[in-house]
Amino acid sequence: MSIATPRPAVTSQVKSSELSRNSAEVFHAAERGPVLVTRRDAEPLVLTSKAAADETDQVLSAAASLIGVAVMVDPEVFAQRLTDAFPWAAALSENERSLFADELVASARACFSLKQHNLFLGTLNGWRGTAEAYAAGLRNTTNDWLDVAAEVADPRAS
Repeated sequence: MSIATPRPAVTSQVKSSELSRNSAEVFHAAERGPVLVTRRDAEPLVLTSKAAADETDQVLSAAASLIGVAVMVDPEVFAQRLTDAFPWAAALSENERSLFADELVASARACFSLKQHNLFLGTLNGWRGTAEAYAAGLRNTTNDWLDVAAEVADPRAS
């Protein structure tokens, strides 16, 4: 892997109509760096070169591998330090932070090697949701389970 010149996050911005009218010019700009394409009724898109996208994938994969190696050196310290990056993790118990660390690293390595980020984001957001529930006082709640199913009215019918 060669060392590449750093690319800015977004080098220019164009409207989608400009992309239609002057595509060659916009494509040339995207070769120099990412171009933000704004759309009237939809989320903006970023147009970038394949080389830049591949480079991002390589960086994410390498970062996941580095994190995996760092965790192996001292997993307990890594789990404790997660609250530096994710302050909400302080709401988790020490054991849960350890589980969170293990799952986060495993999902990062898996999803970045597959170039699919949903697994990582799902793991991160799931643990954040758990921390939020704990912060709301739902840590040690008990559930009353019914022996027989009860029929309830459809709340949408109201």
